[in-house]
Amino acid sequence: MQKIKSLMARQGLKSPQESMADLSPVENLRIPSKEELRELREQPIDPQAEQEIIDSIEEVYFSNDSFDMVQHELEKLPPELNLQELEEYRDKLKRQQSAVSKKVADLILEKQPAYVKELERVTALQTNLQLAAVICTNARRQLSVAKEGFTEASLGLLANQRRRQLLTGLLKSLRTIKTLQRTDVRLSEMLEEEDYPGAIQLCLECQKAASTFKHYSCISELNSKLQDTLEQIEEQLDVALSKTCKHFDVLHYTKVQLAYKLLGKTQTAMDQLHMHFTQAIHNTVFQVVLGYVELCAGNADTKFQKMQYKDLCTHITLDSYIPCLTDLCKALWEVMLSYHRTMQWHEEHDKQENTPTPDDAAAAAESDELVVDRSYVKKKLEHGLTRIWQDVQLKVKAYILGTDMSNFKYDDFIVVLDVISRLMQVGEEFCGSKSEVLQESIKRQSINYFKNYHRARLEELRMFLENETWELCPVKSNFNIAQLHEFKFMGQCRSPSVSPSRQAVTSSTLAQEELSLFQQYLQEGNPFEMHIEHKEEETEDVLASNGYESDELEKSVYQDYDSDSDVPEELKQDYVDEQTGDAPLKSVSRETIRSKKKSDYNLNKTNAPILTNTTLNVIRLVGKYMQMMNILKPIAFDVIHCVSQLFDYYLYAVYTFFGRNDMYESSGLGLISSRLRTTLNRIQESLIDMEAVGENAGVHGPGEDRKEKVPSPHLSQLVVLTNSGSLYGLAQRVVATESLVFLAEQFESLQSHLDTMMPAAKKPFLQQFYSQTVSTASELRKPIYWIVAAKAIDYEQMLLLMAGVKWDIREIMSQHNVYVDVLLKEFEQFNKRLGDVSRHVRIPLPVSNVLWEHCIRLANRTLVEGYANVKKCSNEGRALMQLDFQQFLMKLEKLTDLRPIPDKEFVETYIKAYYLTENDMEQFIKNHREYSMKQLANLVNVCLGSHINKKARQKLLAAIDDIDRPKR
Repeated sequence: MQKIKSLMARQGLKSPQESMADLSPVENLRIPSKEELRELREQPIDPQAEQEIIDSIEEVYFSNDSFDMVQHELEKLPPELNLQELEEYRDKLKRQQSAVSKKVADLILEKQPAYVKELERVTALQTNLQLAAVICTNARRQLSVAKEGFTEASLGLLANQRRRQLLTGLLKSLRTIKTLQRTDVRLSEMLEEEDYPGAIQLCLECQKAASTFKHYSCISELNSKLQDTLEQIEEQLDVALSKTCKHFDVLHYTKVQLAYKLLGKTQTAMDQLHMHFTQAIHNTVFQVVLGYVELCAGNADTKFQKMQYKDLCTHITLDSYIPCLTDLCKALWEVMLSYHRTMQWHEEHDKQENTPTPDDAAAAAESDELVVDRSYVKKKLEHGLTRIWQDVQLKVKAYILGTDMSNFKYDDFIVVLDVISRLMQVGEEFCGSKSEVLQESIKRQSINYFKNYHRARLEELRMFLENETWELCPVKSNFNIAQLHEFKFMGQCRSPSVSPSRQAVTSSTLAQEELSLFQQYLQEGNPFEMHIEHKEEETEDVLASNGYESDELEKSVYQDYDSDSDVPEELKQDYVDEQTGDAPLKSVSRETIRSKKKSDYNLNKTNAPILTNTTLNVIRLVGKYMQMMNILKPIAFDVIHCVSQLFDYYLYAVYTFFGRNDMYESSGLGLISSRLRTTLNRIQESLIDMEAVGENAGVHGPGEDRKEKVPSPHLSQLVVLTNSGSLYGLAQRVVATESLVFLAEQFESLQSHLDTMMPAAKKPFLQQFYSQTVSTASELRKPIYWIVAAKAIDYEQMLLLMAGVKWDIREIMSQHNVYVDVLLKEFEQFNKRLGDVSRHVRIPLPVSNVLWEHCIRLANRTLVEGYANVKKCSNEGRALMQLDFQQFLMKLEKLTDLRPIPDKEFVETYIKAYYLTENDMEQFIKNHREYSMKQLANLVNVCLGSHINKKARQKLLAAIDDIDRPKR
């Protein structure tokens, strides 16, 4: 270090501190000579070795300038000094000093040009500072001269001008303050005019202006007053917003929304709006129900206003139930329509405001805020749809369940279903809801109502069946159930959920059907008013006193009614068609009459369906059941089950009245199929109350299971089935049986419609009902008409006549026996009686065929029985039997067109069996089980002696006995 300092002294250089203290002459600085620098470099050394020497220096030497190196080295000396070690340590320190000196010298030489350059800049700065000092001195001197040059008068003039400007500004401020104080009057006027945006805009401008003059003491009070006014505006704005919930007005709502936008409370407004809608629903339904309750209660002291809505609904009377429900739905419709129009307003408003985003940053920020508000409003409105509809459902549910509707008239209950169905349609269009709450509540009421209603209808059906005289109810040949008003709903091309009261569809209403309810009634009208109008128009046709007490049974159904003045009014009311007479015959040509078959006893009748008033009432009742099912699908299965019971009971009644007879089993004709027998047993077990006795049995029947059953009906005493002149009540039997067949045909035509209504899980029931019950209706013809056939012909007389014939003759006869003529005469008489009956009741071809089949079958079996009673018979006697039978067939074929003749082979085979040999006879006995044991045994006994010996006889009788044994 000393060497460096000495070097600097020789060069005339000073330390940086000294150089900054003395910056005067630049000429004192000089650059070291080349010789001096060379001296520092005289001792060359390896750079790496030099760096290692520097690195070996202790850290303490680099600490600070106050470090005492001598003291440090002396303190390091050991107590005992060694000259050689000292010298070595001294040489080491010298080497370190030398390396440091050389490194410093190299650094100085390296930085010298920069040092010289910086020194030059410092010198230039010193020169500039001296120049600035001169300029400042001159400026001070000039200011002093200027100060002395101005007078006090000129400065006074300037002060007055400034005061004048201040006073002008003050006057302007005072005028503004005066205007602000008068704005409250204008604000009140604007609020009365419902100009909420203008009032808020004015108020906000006043607040902004007031903040400019807040340094005035009078302004603080004005600020407080403006804030109160703004709060008052918000309160009025909230009231104005609540008014839109019941009666939406576009201009009014636009003002309100613009006002909230100016306040920056668009989202708050939407929250408030939903709260108001909820409150509007509650207040509306409460006021409607309260009005009807108080009206019906009269001057009662009950404080209905303090009641809960649910409790209030229980005080609605039956007479006021439907008007109140209709008004309730009308009021709720207005609320939902207002909400729908509110959503429409926001959608249209959003489309109008969808402009490109401006470039200005402030405008862009405002636009982002609008987007956020729109998004919030849209989501809030969408979520509010379900919430509003849920509130509506709960209110209507409370009303529906508040009254027991089990005793309602049918037409009244249909009106209730109609209104609720329309309300559910509104809900579906409103928010896409399936209205589970409404469906469940109306389902509960419907099931409850329908059970009672169906029970009453079954009792009425029993009463009608017991009073039915089974007289023909003439209808037109083109009669169809679609012509009945109860089935008009099926002809309308619309969804089953739409109420059935909307029957009269014109081209204009069809066009309206394509529009939603909210589109149809957006501006005016109410979907629940339309129902009442149609109800008034169609009361006579659609809802006629439960379908049974109608005095004008079919007057309104068929338009082509005989209006002759000489026809009694009673006949016009009782029949849906004119009485049979000349009119129907006019449409039947002579060729048609000639082409008629002998078995068709309808030459003087139109081909009109055969049915009774009871049949027509059952059909009407089915139509009403289907109306209810059409509106309310959840109870479809219950309704269809009840519909099936109507048919079951009618079928069972016809069977018990006309078809039950103990002679069936003994006849061996298989008159009742196993399917029909199963059906009758099922009906008897599930529907018929066998324990009931007497007329009051249905009222006092104990047990829960008997509530679902009906006593078996009894045939009216006016119906006589024992008179041979009327063919044992054939006319009544035909009307009863064919009306059942007609009823089954109508059920068949309704199957597809019922199938669409039936839940998928319950469809097997419907299919089984049709396959096991409806399809068996025509099978009742056999047992019912068999009774007539069995009594119409005197088969016993024929057996007696046959018993008097001698069959063991020895010559072939050419003349048939008398019993054949007697039998044919019986058939001719039967044919004549059929013709007589057909003058009163049309006998369809299937019926006449069944009657002829039964008669011929019984006659043939009587012939076989007569032949089986013969004790002795020759070959010629057998030939006579064949002659008699051929004569019978020939004459019989002229009386009937029935082909082939039933049981013809039954007789012929038995007659020919006389000629069989022993082996053939044995095979014949085994193969022909249709013959009785007596008939087979007689066959064997008669053949004894001619071509069968006693041994063969015993063998054949044993074979017959073997066949008979399993039957015992």
